[in-house]
Amino acid sequence: MEKVITKTDFKNLKLFQRGKVRDIYDLNNTLLFVVSDRISAFDVILPNGIPFKGKVLNQISNFWFDFTKKIVKNHVVAAEVEDYPAECAPYSEDLAGRSVIGKKTKPLPVECIVRGYITGSGWNDYKKTGAICGISLPKGLRESEKLPEPIFTPSTKAEIGVHDENISFDAVVKLIGGDLAEKIRDYTIAVYKAAASYAESKGIIIADTKLEFGLDEKGEVTLIDEVLTPDSSRFWDKSRYEVGKSQPSFDKQFVRDYLLSISWDKKPPAPNLPDEIIKETSAKYLQALKVLAGIELK
Repeated sequence: MEKVITKTDFKNLKLFQRGKVRDIYDLNNTLLFVVSDRISAFDVILPNGIPFKGKVLNQISNFWFDFTKKIVKNHVVAAEVEDYPAECAPYSEDLAGRSVIGKKTKPLPVECIVRGYITGSGWNDYKKTGAICGISLPKGLRESEKLPEPIFTPSTKAEIGVHDENISFDAVVKLIGGDLAEKIRDYTIAVYKAAASYAESKGIIIADTKLEFGLDEKGEVTLIDEVLTPDSSRFWDKSRYEVGKSQPSFDKQFVRDYLLSISWDKKPPAPNLPDEIIKETSAKYLQALKVLAGIELK
């Protein structure tokens, strides 16, 4: 059986931050990002881990970091445990396949969301206002329909357990300045377009995704955290795509749909997931890795 890791506790390493999914350790000049098998929904961490999930997220991210490095620089320093500093060696077994060492950056306080299709909260906003994040859209769009052009719909970066809030581009300008706001918008859309075109050739539609950026020691924009994973994106099966309804997906929307089907108020504590939901979710993550990156985990 695959070892499920929902929390790491590496005694001789300095824990920098524990996020919804990643445990981050401070290695002085760099950071060690360890991708656990935790899963969250509606900004609440669920009690069950998903087998293989951390390895899938990490390896899909690494695939996309490499794929997009000609568009924007990223934080990856090392992705193989044999290249890690000596202090990481005692934990090599747990780190293998689910970790990366990244350069330190100053994270920007914006979630960079790009939408190529109208779905999720964007669909709900459009039905009410005809717009998303202040961007007016054509009348008569249907659920899951492809937009004329991808749109940048940023949000705030909230603490764990607090919902992110959609904000306008003008609000981003006020937060970080006009030049920087334009850079991260343009990088976000360029990364999405390149990835969406590639993924479609593999039979997957990337409906939307969320990216994060930081500033490196030179003040240059750097892609950080995770890239185009099933946690940060909506992946749809192109062969089953049908406008006018919600789409079956490769991502954690499957878990969200299950949670919406039961009587839970979306507040902690979250309910346990049934075994069949855990197994099916794990299979969806593994399928995404195989189809997109050509990697099959045993």
